[in-house]
Amino acid sequence: MNYKEALNYIEGIGKFGMNLGLDRIKRICSLMDNPEDKLKVIHIAGTNGKGSTTTFISSILKEQGYRVGIYTSPYIERFTERIKINDEEIKEEEVAEYLDYLIPLIEMVEKEGFGKPTEFEIITAMAFKYFYDKNVDYVVLEVGLGGRFDATNVVNPILTVITTISYDHMNVLGNTLSQIAFEKAGIIKEGVPLVLYPQEKEAYEVIKQVAKEKGAKIYHVEDLKYNLKENTVDGIIFDVEGYKNYRDIKINLLGLHQINNALTSIMAVEVLRELGVEVSNDALYKGLKEAKWPGRFEILKKNPYMVLDGGHNIQGINALVDSMKHYFNNKKTLIVTGMLRDKDYENMLEKLFEISSDFVTVTPNSPRALSEEELKNIIIAKGKRAEAKKNIADAVNLAIERSREFDVILFCGSLYMIGEARTILKSLL
Repeated sequence: MNYKEALNYIEGIGKFGMNLGLDRIKRICSLMDNPEDKLKVIHIAGTNGKGSTTTFISSILKEQGYRVGIYTSPYIERFTERIKINDEEIKEEEVAEYLDYLIPLIEMVEKEGFGKPTEFEIITAMAFKYFYDKNVDYVVLEVGLGGRFDATNVVNPILTVITTISYDHMNVLGNTLSQIAFEKAGIIKEGVPLVLYPQEKEAYEVIKQVAKEKGAKIYHVEDLKYNLKENTVDGIIFDVEGYKNYRDIKINLLGLHQINNALTSIMAVEVLRELGVEVSNDALYKGLKEAKWPGRFEILKKNPYMVLDGGHNIQGINALVDSMKHYFNNKKTLIVTGMLRDKDYENMLEKLFEISSDFVTVTPNSPRALSEEELKNIIIAKGKRAEAKKNIADAVNLAIERSREFDVILFCGSLYMIGEARTILKSLL
């Protein structure tokens, strides 16, 4: 099997959709002699901020000299981004090789009556085996969806982290913050410390109860106060007050919400130190500064600014609009956007109208996508200007053609869209 065949196989499995539950992944792992049990895992759940927090923590551990397995989803440009050791993605030929190894196990699991493993279960099993074979020191493991029944939740972590919780994937996780928080809190394990990002009271009460039942000590990120010193397109500098008194911490992930993600990572490192993990202050400072997370308020160029942001739910769009107002106040902005039908796109658009009246619409590469014409018509019905383009390449080209009219070109609305836009932009700029 070659890489292209491996991707076709994985995508083919994806057509069967989602099937939550841990029986299949547990059985696959048992057939592999449970590599996940031999890994030191930091397990991260949440609605938004999981990826940034994963990036910050793994960057700090890497700067300390550890070999760090990093598992994230979805990818932005390439499938291989999902499984990395330090900054190195799994090789294409390794994806094919590991899938060759897994296919007989997948067939056995199905034959035994467990059902067909999902796309995410197969990729997660691949990651566990890969990290074990490569003898990593730590794995920073991002939950795919929810937590309780997510395929990653077969691990026995040394630390769990829950980032911000809001409304998303409500068709799967529930319609209230309490229900969603209960699913996320499913990663909490007996006696394993939990680092908790500041939460709405409704979500916090649920998490607190689960942690109490599991005997898991909560470390509250809200106990960390910060003093903002600088917040420009060239980075954010802040001090941490009353807690180790960290001074002049710099991060290059932009947006005030990234400070809370950085504080979550700092607290996670402090707990790891309590657990006996050696991490120097130099590694902490450098790791935070060097952390990169493509497609999250990422500025690809200036004059005019080309900005990519993967915010794809109302909380993500709120953070994006706040950042746009801060960094580009009163700048004329063209928004290139595509959205999914199962998202709160009406409210997402209303928020985006606060920063622009000019749009180019596209159809993201997803069966759940709103068509470019539907989205254009919704925007025009609200009294704004919009032009629809059949594909993302045409939308990018139109944006570049019109860039002289604008100070900022913003690509946002769906991770399915911005990955392709990023690839095209990088080839053109």
